[in-house]
Amino acid sequence: MVRSLWKGTISFGLVTIPVSLTSAVSPRDIAFHLLDGRDMSPIHNKRVNAAGEEVPWEQVVKGHALPDGRWVALTDEDFKAANVRATRTIDVLGAVCASDVRPEYFDTPYFLTPETAGMKAYALLRESLRRAGRIAIGQVVIRTRQHLCALVPEGDRLLLEVLRYPYELRDENELDLPSADLKALGVTAAELNLAEQLVSTIEKAWDPTEYRDTYRDDLLALVARKAEGESIEVQEPPPAPAQVIDIAELLKRSVEQARSLRAGER
Repeated sequence: MVRSLWKGTISFGLVTIPVSLTSAVSPRDIAFHLLDGRDMSPIHNKRVNAAGEEVPWEQVVKGHALPDGRWVALTDEDFKAANVRATRTIDVLGAVCASDVRPEYFDTPYFLTPETAGMKAYALLRESLRRAGRIAIGQVVIRTRQHLCALVPEGDRLLLEVLRYPYELRDENELDLPSADLKALGVTAAELNLAEQLVSTIEKAWDPTEYRDTYRDDLLALVARKAEGESIEVQEPPPAPAQVIDIAELLKRSVEQARSLRAGER
């Protein structure tokens, strides 16, 4: 069973809901280690102090530097003592339309599981949000940082989505983007119609099981081949496509290709 990262309560008006928080993601990254290329022996990192002496883990502490150069050491208990309530409570601050929160604000998903005493209140919060078409916005301290978060009704569960604060996002005005004035960009009605046809042709229901990390598979296959002593040669990448001249013709051919592929799937 997955171990909870955090236990506390959701504060929803005067209602408190005891819950636990567990990660909703299970990373499957391929592990790579640093080796000495001469004899393939693993390279080890050591924690050393200013005198070059190795420091055992039990002596390692977190510290904050003061302007005068001094350090203040902080323990796990200190982080809790800074604001006991904040470290144990998800404060619901409001309920907003999910569509109003732009995708770039969403960061990391977690599962919220109610304790036995909180089952009824948990279900009430989940269903009231679902029926209103809203998500709850709150704040929660995870480890040593307070996060903005959203409580999202999804099936039988409430997801806690850690959100980014506005200051964490780059200013989109720094980007050179085409405007919404398609006429000024030289887009014709025929081109727009063909683009809409292409989108319509590739429409499908969302099924995440259809998609696979093929690069991960290819990389593992390459590792297996090298382990068997096979010599690996880097293939030349395919030539870059020629500069688009007639976008309408390319869209038309894309629509025909998509229709042909869809017909073959039936």
